[in-house]
Amino acid sequence: MYKILANTIFLGKDVHFLPECHSTNDTALNLVRTGQAGEGSVVICNHQTQGKGQRGNVWSSQAGMNLTFSLVLRPDFMDISEQFFLNMAVSNSIRQLLQDYLPTLQVKWPNDLIVPGYGKIGGVLIENTFSGKEWEFAVVGIGLNINQVAFEAGNAASVKAITGSEINLQELFRLLITQLEQGYIQLKKGRWKEIKAEYLNRLYRNQIWANYSANGEQFSAKIVGVTTEGKLEMELENGDLIVFGLKEVVFQ
Repeated sequence: MYKILANTIFLGKDVHFLPECHSTNDTALNLVRTGQAGEGSVVICNHQTQGKGQRGNVWSSQAGMNLTFSLVLRPDFMDISEQFFLNMAVSNSIRQLLQDYLPTLQVKWPNDLIVPGYGKIGGVLIENTFSGKEWEFAVVGIGLNINQVAFEAGNAASVKAITGSEINLQELFRLLITQLEQGYIQLKKGRWKEIKAEYLNRLYRNQIWANYSANGEQFSAKIVGVTTEGKLEMELENGDLIVFGLKEVVFQ
């Protein structure tokens, strides 16, 4: 059972634990809309049956083996156009903690967590709700493969599959929530340049020439940055700069 956390300021003071659910993001959204959850609330599920990933993908997780949870935040101190900074802060926080177990862990744009040579161990899906131009709340869904060692997807990996060590999920959850809170506080303090610099420093393929495809055509390019809106900035071999949004470019 995941309990209310004593070592945080606001995150994890309200924990909703579910033995099974379709999606922690959907559950958290429903709790917010019905007034049962506010900023800092956490929904965590032992077995998520229809977890959501980027690009409409399904995040599959074995019961009791991994961490699947969602945070409720209210980042109304940010402009809607700046929302990718929340993405970067969350991705940085997860990587900071897990790099103790996986030193070569990187973030693959926009927010997948991968270990090159092994595969994807997790991801983040942030669903925002706005009222006009005002930010109401953000539900931050996080799925991490921790102790699962068998996967249907060929590109999936886990902490245990890579390190051979069994991880205490409740202790890791406590440490991770603490790290995420620190990252969010850093964002609130306006340390955005540091957040972006750290994100780019551990961004998969940043400043490295590699192959990609877009609109059915293959090309060689290197990642040179991300925009405030979270689009991927790339340089072509002829020196031209191009920008891609979600679903617009495929890593080869």
